[in-house]
Amino acid sequence: MKTVLIRSVLCSLVLLSLTATQVGAQMRVEVAGGVGWTISDGVSGSGVPAGDGNIYNRVDPKDSASFNLRLGLLEEHTEFGFLYGRQLSTLEVAGTNRKEVGDMAVSTYHGYFGYNWFAPEAKLRPYVFFGLGATNYAGVKFTSALGQPRETSGETQFSTTMGFGVKAFPHNNFGFQGGMRWTPTYIKSDPGGYWCDPYWGCYMVGDAQYSNQLEFAGGVIARF
Repeated sequence: MKTVLIRSVLCSLVLLSLTATQVGAQMRVEVAGGVGWTISDGVSGSGVPAGDGNIYNRVDPKDSASFNLRLGLLEEHTEFGFLYGRQLSTLEVAGTNRKEVGDMAVSTYHGYFGYNWFAPEAKLRPYVFFGLGATNYAGVKFTSALGQPRETSGETQFSTTMGFGVKAFPHNNFGFQGGMRWTPTYIKSDPGGYWCDPYWGCYMVGDAQYSNQLEFAGGVIARF
């Protein structure tokens, strides 16, 4: 878990370092922070009998508030940077009953590449971006049906992120931004049947399941 996260952060730092070397004196820096709301879903699986007499076959992070921080290095239109996000969620299980288990933070770490339209001095700049990194699901503390304190282990998985929005600059060094970001995180694969080829024969294929975060956020930007 920690290895995936460390590699993601190191790759992002290397990306920033290489970009800074390439753009040199033409480089501009943007530092941004935002708050918003994230719509989340989880994954399903085989039913598990619980101590309360119900059978649960799905786990989901609940929709909740979130915030993000961004450091970007820009040329005229292209942008490279690092994006951190955190959703303050609650883990929920569902099946024959729906139940909140406990508070769970979902953190994302991504190096990204972006493109900004219009001139650097424009008051409005639409943008898109795509990134690679990791998503961390924090451990959850809860009380079992028998009244015993329990805690789930955290999990970190590789993920991508992508989004779009608009930056507005009423001042040359200060502005606002608003946009949407989608982060799908691969969790597991279920058996999906067999695929057959006349040359290679038949083999089992998997049905991949992803946990998704769809964030709508706005915030402030400082650029230098």
